[in-house]
Amino acid sequence: MTIAMRFTSALDEETARGPTAAELLPVRLARAATRTLGVDGAGLAVVDGAGRRIPLGASSPDAACAERLQFTVGTGPCIEAQETRQPVFAVLADLRRRWMPYAELLVVQTPFRAAVALPLREDLAGAGALDLYFTDETAVLGLDVFAAVAVGEMVTAALTEAAVWSDWPAERGPAWLHGPAAVRRAAVLRTAGRAGLARDTDAATALALLRGAAYAAGCSLEELAEDLEAGRLDLDDVVPPGRP
Repeated sequence: MTIAMRFTSALDEETARGPTAAELLPVRLARAATRTLGVDGAGLAVVDGAGRRIPLGASSPDAACAERLQFTVGTGPCIEAQETRQPVFAVLADLRRRWMPYAELLVVQTPFRAAVALPLREDLAGAGALDLYFTDETAVLGLDVFAAVAVGEMVTAALTEAAVWSDWPAERGPAWLHGPAAVRRAAVLRTAGRAGLARDTDAATALALLRGAAYAAGCSLEELAEDLEAGRLDLDDVVPPGRP
């Protein structure tokens, strides 16, 4: 059976299992990629024209957590793959050497000990990446890179086809840009914008301040933003006035 046949079969099975909502297509694609490649987790994300990293979907809660942790610290293998447009292979020693804060959180909060990030061909939403996760770092050596690249191409094709054959407002984008993970990330960006206005700084600086607060509190940026929006936390306690 060819790689394309294996991936199509896995995607058909994931679609049959449901849910089938259009915004959850990236979740089904991530699950199909995991099954096709024999990895322990997978996630999809894009960086849009404004430089914002938007998670599209993940194969499991652990894979989704791995992406949120990377966004919280602001650096890591998947972010590097999107920025450089080059594949990144990282076992635990590489993660600790190059991205220590991320490695520490990854080990504590997920079962993963290695990651491979493959840049995807740019589509309607921006520069994407397929992130693959491994619980056994030695399994990275057994990854069929040709198959992984081929799966990445089929993922991009599926997203593009879904966008072409559906109607959506130009300012909003296709439905798969608005899954649960993307909605949670949007709350972070709203919070950063409000924090920037409150502290008379730009949103990027405010986001960096929120990252520091989330890391110190041992939570993700999404959790911090949700607490701020719900009023469970006060901005003065998270980013005190006058803080550089």
